[in-house]
Amino acid sequence: MNPDLDLTVQRVIRASRTVVWQAWTDPDRFAQWWVPAPTVCRVDRLEPKPGGGLVTRMSDDGSEFVPHLDALFLVVDDLERIVFTNAIDSSWRPADPQPVPMTAEITFGEHPEGTDFRALVRHGDPAARKRHEELGFLDGWGTVTAQMAAVAEGRAG
Repeated sequence: MNPDLDLTVQRVIRASRTVVWQAWTDPDRFAQWWVPAPTVCRVDRLEPKPGGGLVTRMSDDGSEFVPHLDALFLVVDDLERIVFTNAIDSSWRPADPQPVPMTAEITFGEHPEGTDFRALVRHGDPAARKRHEELGFLDGWGTVTAQMAAVAEGRAG
């Protein structure tokens, strides 16, 4: 990790890596936690394989959905690691994503209490990292990580 360029979230999730992995790779489960509640997520594409698309929409009222993320999976190592970027969209075209371009590396490690979950979000320059942090990275990614843990641990409503 480069503290000048990267932001991170880590949490022990009291569920097996298989269950946490499924929360990331099953579109129905992914939609339950990917955006902070009460906003609703719709998954248009979730193809967890290198070169596969990750496209989501969000809605504040559950009826009108707007674009949220159009990204590309770079690496998918079953039960261990997922890497995706929004700097290339799901159709393999260079993108200029808002609010910032990033590459996220998600790792799923063994832990005596379940899964050691880590998200490392890389930015191209210190200004992009700073902007992402100022926009609420820790609150946003912290919230969705807690929501994902609730889905994996069977506590989701």
